[in-house]
Amino acid sequence: MARRRTTGRSHNRAILGAWPSARSHRRKGRETTVWRRWAPTVAVLLLLPAFIAAGCWQLDRADQKRRLQDEYDTRTRGPVLAIDAALRVAEDLRYHRVQARGVYEPERQILLENRVHRGRPGYHVITPLRIDGGETRALVNRGWVPLGRSRDEPPTIDTPRGVVTVNGVATVPATGGYRIELRETTAEWQTQWPYFDIPRYRARVKFPVQPVVILLDASSEAGGFVREWARLETGIAVHQGYALQWFLLALTLLVLYGYYDVYPRMRKKSR
Repeated sequence: MARRRTTGRSHNRAILGAWPSARSHRRKGRETTVWRRWAPTVAVLLLLPAFIAAGCWQLDRADQKRRLQDEYDTRTRGPVLAIDAALRVAEDLRYHRVQARGVYEPERQILLENRVHRGRPGYHVITPLRIDGGETRALVNRGWVPLGRSRDEPPTIDTPRGVVTVNGVATVPATGGYRIELRETTAEWQTQWPYFDIPRYRARVKFPVQPVVILLDASSEAGGFVREWARLETGIAVHQGYALQWFLLALTLLVLYGYYDVYPRMRKKSR
């Protein structure tokens, strides 16, 4: 009999041990309560600095473009610089008004893809100009042309023959970042490029190239197309708008945190 009672008690203890104790339930309940109490605070501590940092970054980008626009305006008001066959340094020409004289060579011309003008897709036409007195070329952005029938059938580009005088503003295309590779082609020269930079162009030709692209003046008669060049400052307002959005998100987060978390706790303590 004694053995039976012992066995029965052991069996009962085994059954009871399979169920969580009341103390375990209380501990888990306290853990859940603590997590719910501090989760909003943790979220605010993580998100608020991120929102403010994003807004400050947008303001910094706007300031960078403002400085570039000031530099652009200062240099374009200066004297016109003549570009000859001698290779120049890019920073010595950037944003200056320049003039070059020579002959266009459409055989190594580029159609820069994904250029939009008033909602219409098209290309920017970049043509090398063989400068008088040497083998050096200057690249001239002659403006925008519409897409044509399709990307597989690019538009025909008319190019002046003979010597022309090119006037415009010298710019330096951006380099670095993610770049789309050129499409495979069996042609000797790839005309359509998804992006453009001087180093890649230099690597594909056998002649020296000046380190800038000349934006052809709208009044020039040297074979230009649509030339409504955007000012650098056009992006400043966009960055400022994005910064305002980030700061408003940060303010909204603080207001919601105060109303739904801090204020209820303060009322509860005052009772």
